[in-house]
Amino acid sequence: MQVKDQLNRLLVFKNKPQRIVSLVPSQTELLVHLGLRDQLVGITKFCVHPQELRKEIPVVGGTKTIHLHKIKELRPDIIICNKEENTKEIVEQCTNIAPVWVSNIANIDDNLQMIIQLGALFEVSEKATLLVDRIRSEKMGFQDFMKGKPQKKVVYFIWKDPFMAAGKDTFIHELLQLNHFKNVVTKSRYPEVHLTDLQEVDLVLLSSEPYPFKEKHVLELEQNINATVRLVDGEYFSWYGSRLADAFSYFKTLH
Repeated sequence: MQVKDQLNRLLVFKNKPQRIVSLVPSQTELLVHLGLRDQLVGITKFCVHPQELRKEIPVVGGTKTIHLHKIKELRPDIIICNKEENTKEIVEQCTNIAPVWVSNIANIDDNLQMIIQLGALFEVSEKATLLVDRIRSEKMGFQDFMKGKPQKKVVYFIWKDPFMAAGKDTFIHELLQLNHFKNVVTKSRYPEVHLTDLQEVDLVLLSSEPYPFKEKHVLELEQNINATVRLVDGEYFSWYGSRLADAFSYFKTLH
């Protein structure tokens, strides 16, 4: 059995992989959604959905720091990674244990492709197709909802000290655009941003992750920027996979 991941890397399996280690929280949630919960043998400490999962399945570290010996002891048939969430070093190290399937998500189409590919790999294509159809339907409904709504200049902060924001070529960027939020950060990925450069911003969004922005940070920024400052659920903006099916209902609450 031969498959390619989203980096076009060829993976070879003697049989359909059964024992899965997932090093990506949003993809762990997706695998559960696809009915593969019983095949998960290892996850990260950040795999918080479903909430009780970490009590049932061994934790092998985080997304940037892993315990290789723990992964090896679990005898996985496949390890699921992501180009952004996990380091190149982690992928290379894990390859010595089992085939590593790496996703590469920059937009919604990439996300849908990932769902279909994993569905085929684990022979749950019907569930994967149903999920993809639902996401497409929810997206179309949201686009209808947004028709006629004004565009706002926005910065989406993911970190503090220093302030870092989501730029272009990110999954977050595309979801901002769907919300008619014009991202003022034009650099790629997650550049450092200075507050003095944000004098013409209409709206500042503070993500709940990876930095845990709180209401006190809203008050601090309101004293430094002449703009509306708002906390948002970062999981709906950055968790690809099955989470996107519910994201558009959340986005409606922002308008």
